[in-house]
Amino acid sequence: MISSTAQRRDGFDQWIHQINQICGAFNAQTLGTDFSGRIREYQSGALKLSFVDACQARLYRTPTEIAAGEGGKYFAVFQLEGSAGMAQGDNKALLSAGDITLIDASRPSDFTYHENSRQLSLILPTHLVEKTLRFNQVKCGHRIPASSPMAMLSHHLILDATRQKNLSLSESEATLEAIVSLLRPAISHSEDCSDLHERIFQKTLACIDEHIRCEELCPEWLAREVGMSVRGLYRIFAKKGLVVARYIKNRRLDLCAESLRQSGAEQKLSVLGYSWGFSDSSHFSTAFKSRFGIAPGEYRRQHA
Repeated sequence: MISSTAQRRDGFDQWIHQINQICGAFNAQTLGTDFSGRIREYQSGALKLSFVDACQARLYRTPTEIAAGEGGKYFAVFQLEGSAGMAQGDNKALLSAGDITLIDASRPSDFTYHENSRQLSLILPTHLVEKTLRFNQVKCGHRIPASSPMAMLSHHLILDATRQKNLSLSESEATLEAIVSLLRPAISHSEDCSDLHERIFQKTLACIDEHIRCEELCPEWLAREVGMSVRGLYRIFAKKGLVVARYIKNRRLDLCAESLRQSGAEQKLSVLGYSWGFSDSSHFSTAFKSRFGIAPGEYRRQHA
């Protein structure tokens, strides 16, 4: 006969193993003798999420787990039932049914489940969050209350999306973008637009978009165009946690991806890359795969 303690231990080990497979590297421990937990994965196109049930458990990520997992993403955590404690950095909150929080997967985080809890954990790619927030500071570890319109709308949207059987890739991407847009007021720490540096930063972003197709667009050219030193340009971007050249490259890649979703298969990839400022087709293909995980040709086929 297997003891009840051994059964609970086996159930706990299976639970954390599944979480590591579905969500990435986490550590966990039980908080009592009545642990229970399960996880169910849902994936449809760009939507990657999981339903996590837990009772009397702690789920956390330390620098060790972060080093072993994938970067480049956030977790939007929707509290569906029960309650859970959450902490990231100096921020702590108690989530009740209907609440939402955003967690940065590249930083330590900690969840505690003392009673029966059910959460929906949605993966948000970093590049999507950055693009939507226009590189304002991202607020993580804060409770978005269930009573707020953005929380209610986001809950309805993501749950309705999981009930759709024939969601196309473009529809799933649009759903993901809509959720980030709905949450933007709560997760964006906007700078005061009266601040001189912020005005210059926004002016610089507009200048990049205006000249994004120009091959000569680079930090030195950009600094001359907006009327400042290259060192000053680097400082303004560094304040946002950005590198100028990398931002320009990623902005081009994001626009290339948008073009691939809309263009026909007859356009040559080298021509498309060149039209967005990439003079080397090999460099374009390598950079695209690094940002989106697949080659541009495969990306276009998926969106055909």
